[in-house]
Amino acid sequence: MIETKGYAVKGQDSDFEVFNFERRDLGPQDILIDIQYAGICHSDIHQARNEWKNSIYPMVPGHEIVGRVTKVGSGVTKFKTGDIAGVGCFVDSCRKCDPCKQGFEQCCTVHCAFTYNGTEMDESTPTYGGYSTNIVVDEDYALQIASDENLAGVAPLLCAGITTYSPIRRFKVGPGQKVGVIGLGGLGHMAVKFAASMGANVTVFSTSPSKEADAKALGADDFVVTKDPANLKALTSAYDFIIDTVSAPHDLNMYLALLKLNGSMVLVGVPEDPAAVSAFSLISNNRILAGSGIGGIPETQEMLDYCAEHGIFSDVEVITMDRVPEAYERTIKSDVRYRFVIDMQSFSDQ
Repeated sequence: MIETKGYAVKGQDSDFEVFNFERRDLGPQDILIDIQYAGICHSDIHQARNEWKNSIYPMVPGHEIVGRVTKVGSGVTKFKTGDIAGVGCFVDSCRKCDPCKQGFEQCCTVHCAFTYNGTEMDESTPTYGGYSTNIVVDEDYALQIASDENLAGVAPLLCAGITTYSPIRRFKVGPGQKVGVIGLGGLGHMAVKFAASMGANVTVFSTSPSKEADAKALGADDFVVTKDPANLKALTSAYDFIIDTVSAPHDLNMYLALLKLNGSMVLVGVPEDPAAVSAFSLISNNRILAGSGIGGIPETQEMLDYCAEHGIFSDVEVITMDRVPEAYERTIKSDVRYRFVIDMQSFSDQ
């Protein structure tokens, strides 16, 4: 077994503390990654505090993981010692069901082994995430990182990046389209970068007027403050595609009205309470309301390669492990531009 040091919570009201545990020994297809950076996703907060009522303790969060491969199994062909590798939201699946065969491993109908707050394929061994010194993962569930440039900015791509890239690709966003991005946080700022890089005209919808300059710097063409609904009236039936990244309660119908004929709105944010949707909001203009989660391994690798080609990184604030509780509170208050990333090397040296 491989000795590992993590940062864990042992209950929904517990403080974080150092947690020593063991990773499995390497099998023939496994790689060992010494974690260098781990992003903080808003879902880490939901899970650590049991806000989704499915938490398993002790919990080591973290599913935006980047590090260096330090050991490989005897049968590994995709990685070698010294390579940079990433791990996203899951670390295994059945590999045999239709979704797995199609590259949608996150939708595995048998069992998707999530990176943390889940179980391995035996459905009993708990998984521990990236707030830790190392991780062992099958090479088929690790991602290849093209270079070691700005690895802190790469880490959030493993969740925030693929969560926004996937629906933007699925709905074929491109030149000549008018795209709306609701919310300018960890997800929203990536959506702006992707949509703009693909040639779309991008509008950011936000409750925070102070974010306008940032939105424009990220690639947005327009910025609309949504606190006054009157600002939206002139935009009725104006958009081809809208991506909703907000995890707080808000009125979906207000934004659905902005879609033109056959326009689509995709939800990637996860508010705690269900939202009311008027049937007329969809029937009018043949509008589509869809949802999207993360992405499978092939699409996540495609996204990473796209980011490497276009120089796209997440905008991050790098912190040490002892500042995780502060980062959680600031994330809730949207007081970060735009993703916290933990420097795991400093934690390893402690």
